[in-house]
Amino acid sequence: MDLEKQPQQPVAPAGPAPAGIRASDADRDRIADILREAVAEGRLTAEEHAERVELVYRAKTVGELGPLVQDLPAGGATGRPAASPYAYGPEGPSGPAENLVAVFSSSTRKGRWRVGGRTNAFSLFGSVEIDLTEALFGQRLTVINATSIFGSVEIRVPENISLRGSGTGIFGNFEVDTLESTDPEAPVVVVNGYSVFGNVEAKPKRGKLIANLHDQLRKHLGR
Repeated sequence: MDLEKQPQQPVAPAGPAPAGIRASDADRDRIADILREAVAEGRLTAEEHAERVELVYRAKTVGELGPLVQDLPAGGATGRPAASPYAYGPEGPSGPAENLVAVFSSSTRKGRWRVGGRTNAFSLFGSVEIDLTEALFGQRLTVINATSIFGSVEIRVPENISLRGSGTGIFGNFEVDTLESTDPEAPVVVVNGYSVFGNVEAKPKRGKLIANLHDQLRKHLGR
């Protein structure tokens, strides 16, 4: 049989499979925006919001993001441009989370620094201090995973951002003062974790306000 005379079977085009497409940072931020609006409107509790936001930033594909907002009126939000009066970024290349570790010691992050999307704080017989009151946010949502064992993790934020949290204290304290910014484009900080015979605390720093990030960023970059 002459194989060259056999009609070549066309390769069927792979139809659109958005569910399998790798999720981008913009995709995750868009879903996080929908969740933020839902909790502000009372459609989600603070605990539900924290759980879903954590799943958002663990998602690898677009298909994993969809179910997180399928019970919310997300139609208008998904088509809304990401432009805002805040100049977030530019975001750095994707990479591992920033780790702050204190074992029989202390670790501090404060002053003028650029906050990444995810930070892990671990304290064992030590103390970790994270001060965001003068920080530059590279993205709208920042997740801090805090673990304290016979130690402490203290997080301070400006008064006019949104602050969420979900965690457990086992013979210890896990306390997050929930904040809701009046500005829908303000940064959102989510603190998750647990403490064992220790303390995890996230609160606003009285008198500290984050300015419009566009002006703040221009001053920082000298533009």
